[in-house]
Amino acid sequence: MMESRIFKDEQVLNPEYLPELLPHRETQIQQIANNLSPASMNRNPQNMFIFGKPGIGKTASIKFVFRQFEEYSERVKTVYINTWDYNTSYAILTKLILELKFFVQRRGLSKDEIIERLIEALKKTKKSLIICLDEVDQLIKKDELALYDLLRLNQYVDNPIGLVMITNYRDILTNIEPRIKSSLDTEEIEFKPYTLQEMKDILKERCQYAFKSGVLEEGVILLCANHAINKGGDVRVGLECLRKAARISERESLSKITVNHVKEILKETGPVKLEIMKEKLEGVDKNIVELLSKEDNITSTDLYKRYVNKFGSMSQFGLRKHIKHLEDIGILKVTRSREVTRGRKYFISLTKRKLFK
Repeated sequence: MMESRIFKDEQVLNPEYLPELLPHRETQIQQIANNLSPASMNRNPQNMFIFGKPGIGKTASIKFVFRQFEEYSERVKTVYINTWDYNTSYAILTKLILELKFFVQRRGLSKDEIIERLIEALKKTKKSLIICLDEVDQLIKKDELALYDLLRLNQYVDNPIGLVMITNYRDILTNIEPRIKSSLDTEEIEFKPYTLQEMKDILKERCQYAFKSGVLEEGVILLCANHAINKGGDVRVGLECLRKAARISERESLSKITVNHVKEILKETGPVKLEIMKEKLEGVDKNIVELLSKEDNITSTDLYKRYVNKFGSMSQFGLRKHIKHLEDIGILKVTRSREVTRGRKYFISLTKRKLFK
């Protein structure tokens, strides 16, 4: 294969890539590190609740601090968990045991038995444990008692245990059980959106490692940064814009990424936030979104018929539950008609809602 004339390391533009520096998040990183540093001295760290819009460095900042702990402190074990993937107490507790390098059966044990195994593992490791629950709103919706199970571990072990929760929503802890809320003792850290100049700085930093010298035409970074700001300030949008523009340049066998390449990308850009969320869907939820992406704003009755025709048997009640869930997390919009003589109709469509005030 021929060597790329554009890319030096395309992986640098991957949303999951964790750079050596996180521009304009130094203050938050220092605050997080200060709150967690007692764990390295066998003292209890400060639990944290981190919130802000999607794609503005919340997860990256936590992973950055976790990386530092793993590299420089043998007394701390950090575990990052995305609760889209692990959204029950049983799944999270099992994940923790495996991360501590202890064997546990994935099936056949009760939750109390899993907790006992985790307590045993903690006592043997003698390490402090810091757990990050990313997109914690998903866990609260499905199994909020999982938080209680994690918080009560401190009753059985001497190991300091800290909890970091990340979400796009500021008020998700408002209605949780009082016994959970009283035990959390969290410090709130707000991540505010990037300015245009900050977004430019972030993309410029990535470009230095992603692209070969001199391949960017003047104005490319500004255009991608402005696009990301207009799409809610999500860094991932800017990175994707750069990557796609570079791919067009490669297809044209050029050695330059131009403003026109970026403009070509912007013409075909859809609702990026929705796409990011859709990637995490599975099962019935994913099927519903797939149907609506082909024909939007249809009645609930029509959606049910099309679902059954394409994916097989499904109760109307069950489908309504999934529609309600997708509406709650902002992927669907349900509009109710004003008809009263023949009953109201419900029209369902894909939507993007404001995630954060």
